[in-house]
Amino acid sequence: MAEYRRLIIPGATYFFTLVTYQRVPWLCEEIGRKALREAIEYTRELRPFTINAIVLLPDHLHCIFTLPEGDSDYSTRWRSIKQYVTRNYAERLNIQAEINHSRKKRKEKNLWQRRYWEHCVRDEKDYENHCNYIHYNPVKHGLCQKALDWQYSSFHRFVREGIYPSDWAVTEVPFLPLNIIE
Repeated sequence: MAEYRRLIIPGATYFFTLVTYQRVPWLCEEIGRKALREAIEYTRELRPFTINAIVLLPDHLHCIFTLPEGDSDYSTRWRSIKQYVTRNYAERLNIQAEINHSRKKRKEKNLWQRRYWEHCVRDEKDYENHCNYIHYNPVKHGLCQKALDWQYSSFHRFVREGIYPSDWAVTEVPFLPLNIIE
């Protein structure tokens, strides 16, 4: 098996994709959102970070966050978030996906895929492209007609802050990076 290396830069901004185990669609359910919100708040108290943009879809999420200066440990943050949700909400979520032998051996549950995808944001244009990707993703997946219609997204904050107009991407698909794992 090839050794996977992650780019680690202290204080950087990163784009992430996390997927539920076997793509079971629980993230947008009220209990799933509550679990994730609590997990993020809990983790941010222990290890601060800023969420720049986020979208929840039923079976995956995309997020951009920035670490404090001198800190490069995003993996501990995601581990904390995933563990919090699993420890505190696995029973209430009641996911029926069967756990395979490998996951049983590692004492893993059935809420999250083991790995996640990360990308270090290189510059302002790369940041803009990934924000566009995040906010257009529900439209791309056919979950809504326009970004404004999807409630589980930071798009609404971007509109309030004047970053996007409310009719953003209604008549024209924005440029979307091609190298993003769904």
